[in-house]
Amino acid sequence: MKATPLYKKDYKVEINHVDFKGDLKLGSLFTYFQDIAGLHAENLGMGRKVLYEQYGVIWVLVRMRVDIIKYPKWKDIITLETWPQEPSRMGFDRDFLIKDKEGNILAKAVSTWVVIDLESRKLVRTKSVYTGYPPVIKTRAIDCKLGNLKPSGELEMPYERTVRYSDIDVNEHLNNAKYLDFIMDSFSLEEHRRFSVKSVEISYSNEALPGDTIRIYEDKSEINSNIIYMEGIREGKDLVFKSQIEIREK
Repeated sequence: MKATPLYKKDYKVEINHVDFKGDLKLGSLFTYFQDIAGLHAENLGMGRKVLYEQYGVIWVLVRMRVDIIKYPKWKDIITLETWPQEPSRMGFDRDFLIKDKEGNILAKAVSTWVVIDLESRKLVRTKSVYTGYPPVIKTRAIDCKLGNLKPSGELEMPYERTVRYSDIDVNEHLNNAKYLDFIMDSFSLEEHRRFSVKSVEISYSNEALPGDTIRIYEDKSEINSNIIYMEGIREGKDLVFKSQIEIREK
């Protein structure tokens, strides 16, 4: 297939992709993002197999923000579109749109990915693997700067969770989509009935491995502005992720 600057794929929202309200789960949405990003990387000659076999590196998502206008529902057919930006010295930015069958935008996202050495787990410069893109689409899905997340009040720990078999991926670490499940599981069913996530930004700091116990902390000091900050700490010391969500009443 000829390399293309914009990659599209249709997805059917299956029963196991939605929550008890019939809305697409954030974890499922991130799985879609991961899937289409991988497919487009293959189209551009930088897929997982090529990077692993030729360079001994793997793709890792480090930052992402998603703004949700309307949640896809069970049985919906949605179209994902994705396109990359020119890489920086250490990162590859990639944008996404989700559209319904009429072409209306349901959600939009921006992300940053890196490549790390599979053995040392250290970052590798983009020029080591970058093969060039077709002319890039410079329009951004969201006009924002990622990465400046921090609490504004006291942190409380609603629960902790241990990384198990069903949480890890082919890289043998906690899959990026599973972090969203960890975050959403910190809220009660009643809270899920009353509110939905309007926007989520997450920054991945360290790998979480099988057997690691992740303590989830939250800061609700800005809840009157519908903002909740959350972070995950491994074994009480290492920051694994930090995130900020904006909620809205249903």
